[in-house]
Amino acid sequence: MRKALMSLALLLSLPAASWANYLDHEQARPFTDRMVSEHGFERSRVEALLAQAERKQSILDAIARPAERTLEWKDYRRIFIQESRIEQGVEFWREHRATLERAHKEYGVPPQIIVAVIGVETRYGRHKGNYRVLDALATLGFDYPPRSKFFGKQLEEYLLMTREQSLDPLELKGSYAGAMGFGQFIPSSYRSFAVDFDGDGVADIVNNPVDAIGSVANYFARHHWRQGEAVVLAADVAKQHDAEVFEAGLKPKWSVAQLADKGVRSYAKLDGDAMASAIRFIGDEGEEHWLGLHNFYVITRYNHSSMYAMAVYQLSQLVAQRYTQ
Repeated sequence: MRKALMSLALLLSLPAASWANYLDHEQARPFTDRMVSEHGFERSRVEALLAQAERKQSILDAIARPAERTLEWKDYRRIFIQESRIEQGVEFWREHRATLERAHKEYGVPPQIIVAVIGVETRYGRHKGNYRVLDALATLGFDYPPRSKFFGKQLEEYLLMTREQSLDPLELKGSYAGAMGFGQFIPSSYRSFAVDFDGDGVADIVNNPVDAIGSVANYFARHHWRQGEAVVLAADVAKQHDAEVFEAGLKPKWSVAQLADKGVRSYAKLDGDAMASAIRFIGDEGEEHWLGLHNFYVITRYNHSSMYAMAVYQLSQLVAQRYTQ
């Protein structure tokens, strides 16, 4: 395994191969054929875009070391739980109070969760990403073998999205993974969940905070957010417990009663039939143990990381507390 990882790292560090641009890449022809035959694009249009797409080594470097995989919770938390981000969250909430209240009413997602997601993703729209989305998706779709199928599909979705929304595919900027706007939607999420929340005929989550708020709320609602239910609760772990429960993944697998039998109990009173996942973090004072409930799992559908979901939840609580003061 170590040898394989070293070989992959070497591959990703190599300079671009013999192609001068992505139109010359071996995968360009099949991609272009698919866009023409399945989606009715003009061949010359797709070829012109691929000719202008640029390989970015910094993107390949960044995707190889995401924070969720390289940091412990005590360090990850410091990135997102800061006084400035809390204050900016309160300002964002006040500025968009009516929109957040309408989103809450229509989708059942509380304002603090919407605010926190946008705060974690882009610091309330201040940092939406500096990479051209076309470059990011072409680089990862054609030159990142571990996930080339996924990002190649996102490149396809991106061209469809920009055609549907009458946007210039050469102009949009986003993250190194091709995520866009206040809430950092990848193209497939943009097409599936972005909404025109201000009624102007365009679902613009890149420049329009109203559409972005509605779209984040819609995303959570479509992933079955349960209004009024708890998200995550601190847990106590018996000295003799089943350690395997902490390795079972993000989706709630056991009932609260079953977890109690395995030595993991919530400090709060819960229905024994409620489903939960067992979570263990390394915090500033050592191990932390939590029970992630259904709504916690919904947050992980936005980003498949328990640390991400916890950062969103804790930021949401701090912003809400400050907002009500």
